Amino acid sequence: MSISKLGWILVAALALTACSRGENADALFQGQTSLEDEFAAAGALGPDGQPLPPTSRAFFQQVIGDRVFFSVDQHQLTPEATAVLDQQANWLLANAAGTITIEGHADEQGTRDYNIALSNRRAAAVRDYLVTRGVPDGRLTLVPFGKERPVEVCSTEACYSKNRRAVTVVGSAIGS
Repeated sequence: MSISKLGWILVAALALTACSRGENADALFQGQTSLEDEFAAAGALGPDGQPLPPTSRAFFQQVIGDRVFFSVDQHQLTPEATAVLDQQANWLLANAAGTITIEGHADEQGTRDYNIALSNRRAAAVRDYLVTRGVPDGRLTLVPFGKERPVEVCSTEACYSKNRRAVTVVGSAIGS
C-alpha cells in the first residue's frame, strides 16, 4: 500500500473516531491537530512509538475497544456497551476479512452451569447487536467461558465487575 493511501486511511479513521467522540472532525483537516497527536491521544501508538495501522487487531483492541460489561446476573446491553458495539460494527464492516469470536464471561458468583449459560447469553446479545448493525452472522462465533477466565480474582465488586463481560476477538486473517 502506498504511503499516500495509508495516510488517507489514517485521516478517515481519525475523522470517524473524532466524530464518534463528539469532537469537531474539521479540526483534523484544518491542521489544528497532527495525526501523531490524535493517535497518541487515542492510545494508538505501537511499542515502537509509531501509529498503529487502523486495520490492525491492536488498533481494534486499543482504540475501538474489544469488550463490553454487564450488570450482575444480566445479559442486556447497556448504553455504554452499545456505543462500543457501534464502533466495533463499523470497524468490522470496514475490515471484512477474518472471523470474529465473541467470548462471554461471568464473575465467580453462582454455579459453573449458571455462569456458562449466562456468559452464553451475554455473547449472544453482543452477536445479535452486531448482526443488527450489518455484521454477517456467519463471521461470528460464540464461546461461553462462564467464570473460567477471570480478568481479576478476588471476592469484591471491583473484581466481579471486570469479569462480567463479553470480549470481541478478531481472527488472525486481519492484520496484527
